[in-house]
Amino acid sequence: MNLLEKIEKINIPPRSVILLNELMKENPELEKLISNSGSAAEANRAVYDWVYGWLNSEEHKDAIRYFKYEIRGRKAYEALSWREVGAIRLLDYIKNSEREFENLNKKIQISVSDPIRLIWLAYHSGKGGAKPEFFYDMIHLFRQFTGSEKREKPGREKVLRWMSRHYSGLDEKIIRVREENKERILKIIIRNIDEGLITGSRYSFPEGLSESEKYEMALEWWEDYRFHLKFAIRSPELLNEMLDYSLDTDTMFRLEEAKEAGIPFFVNPYYLSLLNVNVPEFARNADLGIRDYVLYSKELINEFGNIIAWEKEDKVQAGKPNAAGWLLPSGNNIHRRYPEVSILIPDTVGRACGGLCVSCQRMYDFQAGRLNFNLEKLKPGESWKDKLAWLMEYFENDSQLRDILITGGDAFMSSDKSIKDILDAVYKMALRKREKNKSLEDGQKYAEMLRVRLGTRLPVYIPYRINDELLEVLVEFKEKASKIGIKQFVIQTHFVSPMEVTPAVREAIKKLNAAGWIVVNQMVYTAAASRRGFAAKLRRTLNKVGIIPYYTFSVKGFMENYHNFATNERAIQEQIEEKIFGNIPDEEQDVIKEIPNDAENSVANLEKIMKKHDLPFLSTDRNVMNLPGVGKSLTFRTIGITRRGRRILEFDHDANRTHSPIINKMGKVNIIESKPVKHYIDQMEMMGEDPEEYKDVWGYSIGETEPRAAIFEYPEYNFEVTKDMTNLEI
Repeated sequence: MNLLEKIEKINIPPRSVILLNELMKENPELEKLISNSGSAAEANRAVYDWVYGWLNSEEHKDAIRYFKYEIRGRKAYEALSWREVGAIRLLDYIKNSEREFENLNKKIQISVSDPIRLIWLAYHSGKGGAKPEFFYDMIHLFRQFTGSEKREKPGREKVLRWMSRHYSGLDEKIIRVREENKERILKIIIRNIDEGLITGSRYSFPEGLSESEKYEMALEWWEDYRFHLKFAIRSPELLNEMLDYSLDTDTMFRLEEAKEAGIPFFVNPYYLSLLNVNVPEFARNADLGIRDYVLYSKELINEFGNIIAWEKEDKVQAGKPNAAGWLLPSGNNIHRRYPEVSILIPDTVGRACGGLCVSCQRMYDFQAGRLNFNLEKLKPGESWKDKLAWLMEYFENDSQLRDILITGGDAFMSSDKSIKDILDAVYKMALRKREKNKSLEDGQKYAEMLRVRLGTRLPVYIPYRINDELLEVLVEFKEKASKIGIKQFVIQTHFVSPMEVTPAVREAIKKLNAAGWIVVNQMVYTAAASRRGFAAKLRRTLNKVGIIPYYTFSVKGFMENYHNFATNERAIQEQIEEKIFGNIPDEEQDVIKEIPNDAENSVANLEKIMKKHDLPFLSTDRNVMNLPGVGKSLTFRTIGITRRGRRILEFDHDANRTHSPIINKMGKVNIIESKPVKHYIDQMEMMGEDPEEYKDVWGYSIGETEPRAAIFEYPEYNFEVTKDMTNLEI
């Protein structure tokens, strides 16, 4: 018995019956077609002819061409009417009917999409197993297609009001609350030291100190990043104590389950001080974006041990190309997807982080033990120096590489010496590459290094890591690397909430900018971070301290990230309805492109553009999803839906950037979203949001990736690079 035959025997639940009747009552033409069809196949043909007949007219000539993939791109996409978008989704559903998809949300089972069949079965026999979430989705789809449900785009003033709901860590009232948190946490640490529960030569008290003297001493430790690593909370019991026993029993039970499941736990005192305990009325839910990044969900706990690697190209076998076609050195030090850029993960403490983000894209690596919090064991061994040398040989012999992202883990978790050693190795490699090019003709020359990036969340987790010793390493590298043609020096970080931007963060970013490095941000678009106006408020707050938004990522992964997953439909809505008010005028692209050359004045340069054009923030980031093999994209069509209401999205690659040639053979990537739209909107209501403000999420079923802001384009060479690609096997 195949999957469709099994589904045909499943009864629909009572709530689905009510919603089916509502669907038919609202759509007499649909009921007529379903009623008169003798089979599901006949119903599919009848509904297809009805919808196609409406779309296939002179009035909708561009929309029908878009449906047939004869035209594409943002201009064509933005010209589509709301009804046309609905019609295209209905036609795509029927065109892909009976199609089976691998559903990694169900531990590698198969799901089938055939929504008109499900309606036909429900209508004629009460079968098909379609859940209420499916019928809610179909009701809104037919309302969109028939025009009874229209999109209402908010104006600028409404978006500004949404932004005003959210606080930042720079608000005076929030700063005062966090001072109280810091005092509570420090007093617990002092008590634990006195009782011998925590020992360490660096952090101990001389005999005879009074309590106030101990506290003053601890206040000095607070600004030493090593203190926060030393006293990081590694157990649920201590976490609850630090939070003044404010966690409820359900949360504590989940955290204990997580501990038993083997999920690492690591929250440092500084970051913990950002969580509210005695919550003042004005700040209710203000820390939700942070809290959902720290406290594990039941889905993550249930899935840990069975989490599947999302990024297929990260799986490397010796001598074999990865999913993107790149031949990589053995080990797990180099990850690669695009011709111009490569990720370097060193064998240092940089394989750890300043904390574990619940939605971490590398949770699979934590599960496998490759990333962890055994800081002493992660210190580089004798073999690392030799390994680093031959990793640099790989980069040196690559014809297209011009951008290295040193990450982990977290690049700033490495010691200053380790960071210096890595940057020195990159410098020497870049210099050798440049020297070799002198003997080559135009058209034969290899790409030279243009950009070096350090990926880190420590400016968020422990901003005190940005100390004089680290800055000295960064300044020295920038000064000498600039002389050999490296032009862009980037710190790439992850702020997910404006509440993470504190006075300590502002000071850290100021120091990094003064060292000649720009700071860019990759926001992870969690459910809590997807509330109306939240991403816009984050952009504004980042701009004010000199940080340039780079990406806004949809949460990736499968059921382990169910709680934090905000649907891609909401990401598109945010892009079109909120982010639009920060769009940079074309005439400013050349201006913003120069910001990396004047990192020291990032705050003033960003403020100047905003003031000149009366922009509340700068939308330099792109909303994307990181896809297996294909890379970063938000170019998709919704081509199916499961009986449980999970939409099936078919992604194409981002046509705005260069890919591995394998992209021409790879085809499109299908993703079954882990959360139905109904569950997402219900979740927003549980967070205190008005569901009416999210009703148009139902209709966003097509996406087109935005072009990159000029600031993120590579500078031009004054020579012609070879078209040959090395380290590639298709």
